[in-house]
Amino acid sequence: MSDPATLLVADDDPGLRESLERTLTREGYHVVLASDGRAALERVQAGGVDLIVTDLKMPGLTGLELLRAAKAIMPDVDVILLTAFGTVEEAVKAMKDGAYDFLTKPFRREQLIKLIDKALELRDLIENRALKKQLEDLRAKGQMIGASPSWRRMLTLIEQTADSSATILIQGESGTGKELVARTIHERSARRNGPFIAVNCAALPETLLESELFGYEKGAFTGAAGRKEGRFELAHGGTLFLDEVGDLSLVTQPKILRVLQEGEFERLGGTRTLQVDVRIVAATNQDVAEMVKEKRFREDLYYRLNVITIRVPPLRERPEDIRVLAQHYLRVYAAKNGRKLEGFTGEAIDRLEAYAWPGNVRELENLIERSVLLARKDRIDAEDLPEEVMGVKRPPRDAILELIGTPLADIERRLLDETLRITGGNKTQAAKLLGIDVRTVARKLERREDDLAEGSERS
Repeated sequence: MSDPATLLVADDDPGLRESLERTLTREGYHVVLASDGRAALERVQAGGVDLIVTDLKMPGLTGLELLRAAKAIMPDVDVILLTAFGTVEEAVKAMKDGAYDFLTKPFRREQLIKLIDKALELRDLIENRALKKQLEDLRAKGQMIGASPSWRRMLTLIEQTADSSATILIQGESGTGKELVARTIHERSARRNGPFIAVNCAALPETLLESELFGYEKGAFTGAAGRKEGRFELAHGGTLFLDEVGDLSLVTQPKILRVLQEGEFERLGGTRTLQVDVRIVAATNQDVAEMVKEKRFREDLYYRLNVITIRVPPLRERPEDIRVLAQHYLRVYAAKNGRKLEGFTGEAIDRLEAYAWPGNVRELENLIERSVLLARKDRIDAEDLPEEVMGVKRPPRDAILELIGTPLADIERRLLDETLRITGGNKTQAAKLLGIDVRTVARKLERREDDLAEGSERS
């Protein structure tokens, strides 16, 4: 069952405030009160308000001024104005500033309840349509498009695990589409009608991250003008996606672990323990197992998060999908920009399939959008592609045949040397082109130097 909507009632008449609080609480709403416009605005700034019922005439800040300020902070919040007969004209003008409706005093309680119900039902309908459109837009980006064996295996694992309650850890490089995988898991689970709340753990400093995750009480820190619900509360009954979970600090990690184990936490500055029903889906592009060995990530939290692991394959591991993805993005961006393009030349496709794609699907999408804008003919040609892709060619078939009979270690050494030559000795760029970790490149070079040194000593 979803949490009740939070209604803010702002009126300088204490009798009316208390009467509305009793009435609306009986209807199942969570009601907060404000005695004037400034107090109401402070409560809006704290967040978590679904609808405002406000008197038009109040000292300090009028209902119209509150409406405008509230809409600037929370554009989607609905506002119902209460007005005396003599100010109906002002209330009508307020409708142009975004008020949902108004009631003339005196009014029947049933009228107000009916208005509130209609406003919240409309809001839910709009949000559901927005969510549906968001999911459609995500699919339209093509990041879930693929038919390669590794991609099909991943989709099968999603189907098998989405409807369970298990915590899932999504591992994959940047740009592979980890958040879209998380959304797909949510959409195919029993929680699909609940909220999907995403938090990027790497984008927020530690202190701000904790207040975002757990919320805070008024006065918890400087600037905390009111209570704010955290992402765990907002995700109640749904899914919380912790992106870049490997960036969680050692201070925050035990607090996340407690929620996973006990399903409870306290807001910052609060003493009341809150219970939540949330499924955690986490994602990272880091080797968390290695971080555990290095004491940079708690082992108990790792095992809690890693109940089921879904690995999103990088684009270089599914070259069969490059052509399909490229054609899809061409259709999307050609239509968006009014370009009539029939596809790609053979050479352009060869270049795309030969490229290592260190930025994965995100890089491919950006490249195709750019190429659509720069294409000079009815097909995207190799000359329309950026230099980093133009510099990569498929080796001629004869060259591949010539390698047959050559020891694999020698082929690997020659490939590494040639890649370092192309990158001017830059190990990081070479690692990206080869699709391996830069530490692997360093280890291979060190091992080669050690072998050479041993050979010199023997001679």
